[in-house]
Amino acid sequence: MKNLRYSILTALLLFATVAAASAQTKLATVDMKKLFNGYYKTKLAQTSLEGRKADLRKEIKDMADDLDKAQTNYKQLVEQASDQAISADERNRRKQAAADKAKEINGKQGELNQFQRQAEAQLGDQSQRMSANLVGEIQKYVADQAKSGGYSIVLNSASVETVVYANASTDITAAVLAQMNAGAPIDVTAPASTNDDSTLSPKLR
Repeated sequence: MKNLRYSILTALLLFATVAAASAQTKLATVDMKKLFNGYYKTKLAQTSLEGRKADLRKEIKDMADDLDKAQTNYKQLVEQASDQAISADERNRRKQAAADKAKEINGKQGELNQFQRQAEAQLGDQSQRMSANLVGEIQKYVADQAKSGGYSIVLNSASVETVVYANASTDITAAVLAQMNAGAPIDVTAPASTNDDSTLSPKLR
């Protein structure tokens, strides 16, 4: 009987402790994906990244056009090298010119491939840096909103691994987004991007 009373008392104390902790802990949820896509600075960063992509595409196109011209010239030299209407010495000169042009083509192709790889890598690095900076800023806004609302913990509702269920009344996404975009220099009423995650697209294509 004494052990039973002790067990009941322990259970009641444990329940009271958990209840008190729950009462003191105010939870909120926020959709980080929606905040990222709806943030005006994300739109500005994406515009900047698209501008850089356009510049790189132009450089790649110029290099590809130059390569096409070299390949056309090479084909002409090969045809001329087998033209029996010209002298043997001239045919030999054309053959040598074709061989030189082939080396030039290989070099241009290598340069083009290297430039494309470097461009993709540069865009990837730029995208990661910009995304990391944006997420850091958003987290500060979330923290400010949580403090002003008296929330102890804010969960990311965009991550299925983090939240299984959340009541809509705990969602402070709209309040944070309004604070983030206050005084935005661009129109933020346009439909938000639908990125799969909180990153800017670095792909050239």
